[in-house]
Amino acid sequence: MSKKKFRFQWGAFLMLLLYGGLFFALFIRIFIIQATGVVDGQKLEVKAAALYEKEAVLSAERGKILDRNGNIIAEDTLSYRLIAVVNPKATTNPENPKHVLDPDYTAKVLSKYIAMDESEIYKILTRKLSDGRQPYQVEFGVAGRSISHELMNEIDKEKLPGIIFASDKKRYYPNGAFASHLVGFAQKEEQEDGSYKTVGKMGLESIYNKELTGTDGKMKYESDIFGYLLPNSEKMIQPAVDGSNIYLTLDKTIQNFLEESMSKVYKQYSPESMVAVVANPKTGEILAMSQRPTFDPDTREGLENNWLNDVIEDVIEPGSTMKTFTLATAIETGNWHPNAEFQSGSYTILDRTIRDHNNVGWGRISYLQGFQRSANTAMAHLLQMIGDETFIDYMKKFGFGEKTGIDLPGEATGTLLTTYPINRVTTSFGQGSTVTPIQLVQAMTAVANDGKMMQPYVIDRIVDSENEKTIKKHEPKTKGQPISAATAKQVREILASTITSEVGTAQRFKVEGYEVGGKTGTAQIAKPGGGYYYGKNNYLYSFLGLAPIDDPQLIVYVAVKRPKLAPTEVGSEPVAAIFTSVVQNSLKYLNIKPEDAAKVQTVAMGDYIGKNSDSIQVELQNEGLTPIIIGEGGTITDQYPDKNLAITKGSLIFLKTDGEISLPSFENWSLRNVLVYKMMSGLPIEIVGDGYVESQSVSANTVVYDSSPIVVKLKTPKEMYTVPEKETEETEEEGEIIPQD
Repeated sequence: MSKKKFRFQWGAFLMLLLYGGLFFALFIRIFIIQATGVVDGQKLEVKAAALYEKEAVLSAERGKILDRNGNIIAEDTLSYRLIAVVNPKATTNPENPKHVLDPDYTAKVLSKYIAMDESEIYKILTRKLSDGRQPYQVEFGVAGRSISHELMNEIDKEKLPGIIFASDKKRYYPNGAFASHLVGFAQKEEQEDGSYKTVGKMGLESIYNKELTGTDGKMKYESDIFGYLLPNSEKMIQPAVDGSNIYLTLDKTIQNFLEESMSKVYKQYSPESMVAVVANPKTGEILAMSQRPTFDPDTREGLENNWLNDVIEDVIEPGSTMKTFTLATAIETGNWHPNAEFQSGSYTILDRTIRDHNNVGWGRISYLQGFQRSANTAMAHLLQMIGDETFIDYMKKFGFGEKTGIDLPGEATGTLLTTYPINRVTTSFGQGSTVTPIQLVQAMTAVANDGKMMQPYVIDRIVDSENEKTIKKHEPKTKGQPISAATAKQVREILASTITSEVGTAQRFKVEGYEVGGKTGTAQIAKPGGGYYYGKNNYLYSFLGLAPIDDPQLIVYVAVKRPKLAPTEVGSEPVAAIFTSVVQNSLKYLNIKPEDAAKVQTVAMGDYIGKNSDSIQVELQNEGLTPIIIGEGGTITDQYPDKNLAITKGSLIFLKTDGEISLPSFENWSLRNVLVYKMMSGLPIEIVGDGYVESQSVSANTVVYDSSPIVVKLKTPKEMYTVPEKETEETEEEGEIIPQD
């Protein structure tokens, strides 16, 4: 048997070398990767994390803006973001398309609902990426954001293929045009990274944007390649921090009284503009502030008319309201002689002559009657007795010519004209020199507050939304004491006489059931090129008043510029319509009853914490106060109001003790008292309406055991009190005229 001859296979050998070498190289590569964890200079661990680790943004809420009682003025609320899916790959079933099929039709329909032209919408729906590919989905910028639930439903009814919505947040102003130029507005703005953020653009929203803006959080988690959360994967959460809440000094109820009356007058008289302020003279707190024209912060409709907060940023010639402070200066310096007489009609200084508003005056009259009639010549004679330098010094003490320091930016200073003798004379009755409405309010606090002038402010406190701790608290600040308490009391009495006197210019400002006081103003309006406008429709009509006169709880300033008056109407009518309505409703809301308003008696609160409620209850009743015990009685753990505060007789005093709580009768309680009771008791009380309590869902003397809500319904003072309008024939000043010789 013959042996087979071995034959060397070169092809097989070369194949062995090739594949063997490749296998060896692969083995070495795997070994190196395992040893170093690096490929092409990049760590595999990082690449894997990038592929499987996802990061979600946890959106922070913008802080709320609330009134003094915790009522919402501005907050974040749910809205929707409009999205269009444009890539055909999104559709798996042609009978149920998930992408935009007809960009033309879709653009036409959407343009009816969002603030964007049809052509712009079409461009967005058909645009390509930089590499020519079609995006999966597109959005529509600001026009497609902050969509309300109602609008989302309207668009959804159109059944547009590919149009979807994502939940979002928007800034919401539930009260509409409510102190709009003070509160301002915030809106979504696109950031550099393409994200959107709510940013304050005006008013308090802009001023306190940093405090209101929260910090977004993050959530990191591991997912599979499709984005689903992997089982047992660890989530790392960095929680969002919401913005701080800002509590204002505004009182929603008083603000609503003001807004309602201003809207009514604005509609009836169509003035060029209006401003109004309500303040607490004891503290300087601004309780209400508004102007016309105004705007809706949700839609910004009307904002094109004026961006300024006229109460602090606009300067005016104050007219005869300034006579209040000339009078105060005369009394303080010993130059007020109410029964002495002067010649009214005209007053000449050097080559200039000033005249009273009726041009001819009233002959020889007393200085008291001169003030009541609002005679310019009376002020000129008083200035002569006071002395120019002393007069200007007192005007500065009252804060004119400098900022009040209110906690708002952009405050104007106004100008005290003092260069020439005629300037000082005209300043004495409110012409030539300029002021801001907030300066008039600040100066009036000295008259109302026994000589102590209080700095106005609108921010009560800023509170951390996470732990409810107060970050910043504004305390009342005295700016000085330009006059004594005795002078202030005398000024108040004379201001009241402008309403009660037969010759007073403020008779229309009488408030039924309350004694009030104040000074009218009829200021000429300067022309841009010099000189003044004339005619009764070309004045700034105003009133600076306080109420009740013996112990003022409110200062109210109202100014109406160039109202369209009927031939039989006078300029004080639109101003009085606002003042009387706001004052009457507000005093009733503050529990100052009409029959007690003539002489308001007060009692100083003691320190009752730690004492027995039985003995304190008797003590308070003997002082004319009404104690409300929250708990079973015994040792007092908390009280409201705080010690040393002056309390009007008849007021409710809340004393907290331990033990079960029996519900009191809330009948005729004000909204403020119900809110205090709710805060101190911790009971789940739901408040419906404004004004005074009409009914309660749980009867008085019921012991509250569970957390079921207790519904308390209130009626507004307007519903509870009807005051008939009275026809009067009072006279008023028609303006201050300064003819040149």
